[in-house]
Amino acid sequence: MKPDDKLPENPEGLRLLLQALVDGELDAAAVLEIERRLAGDPALAAEHARIAAVSGAVRRLPRPEVSEAFRARIAAIGEEVTAAPQPATRHVTAPQVSPFDWRAMAASIMIAAVLASGGTWWAMRPVPTNFADAVADAHRRGLLAASPVDVASSDRHTVKPWLDGRIGVSPPAVDLAAEGFKLIGGRVEVVDDVPLPALVYRYNEHLITLVAAPRGSKAGTGTPARADLSAGGFSVVHWSDDAFSYWAVSDAERHVLDDFGNRFRKATAKE
Repeated sequence: MKPDDKLPENPEGLRLLLQALVDGELDAAAVLEIERRLAGDPALAAEHARIAAVSGAVRRLPRPEVSEAFRARIAAIGEEVTAAPQPATRHVTAPQVSPFDWRAMAASIMIAAVLASGGTWWAMRPVPTNFADAVADAHRRGLLAASPVDVASSDRHTVKPWLDGRIGVSPPAVDLAAEGFKLIGGRVEVVDDVPLPALVYRYNEHLITLVAAPRGSKAGTGTPARADLSAGGFSVVHWSDDAFSYWAVSDAERHVLDDFGNRFRKATAKE
């Protein structure tokens, strides 16, 4: 049955609307219409979750800084162009052209340099060879980002519903603050092209990223030969229960991460 709304029916038009929704570019009426469509269309909701996950991953990428020396060089080029003599014209009537704006050129060059640098970093980064490496790579992106979480809260009743609403799945966001592991929030993490829920805990000055892959999913199948791993310079601990395959990664000492895993398992076993 054709949906009773004014949204486009072609896939490309809907995809553009979803991207605009994720970027916050729609007005309230459009948001309401597309959210109604999402509620009744699981396939469209899954596509929205995928776009949101990719967008969040891109936002968490580090942004290269433009040095003052580079800015000075661009400014000098602009001044030279502005000061250069212009050829005289005679007996020609031409439309008026605005003066050359070297500042606009400098801004364009700097933007291009930043985009090129970011693209180079993305293209040249080490490619994860297994799931542990991919999780470690995700943890590193979180450390480099302006914020390691998409939703900042120590309240499990805030973090878990937020993740459920974005990708339709969330692990128990257990409260371990009394044991020294404070929940600071959660984020949607894309690992091996799969959007997965991630909880973030703080232990002293260290962050622990806990990625939960639903059992039976592409990311949740298979078990490593060892439960205690190392990847990308981080410690990684893996365990599973009936619902999820868990991967905890941190730069904290191994015994700290082991303790976190044990306490998380005990807490979830009581629920």
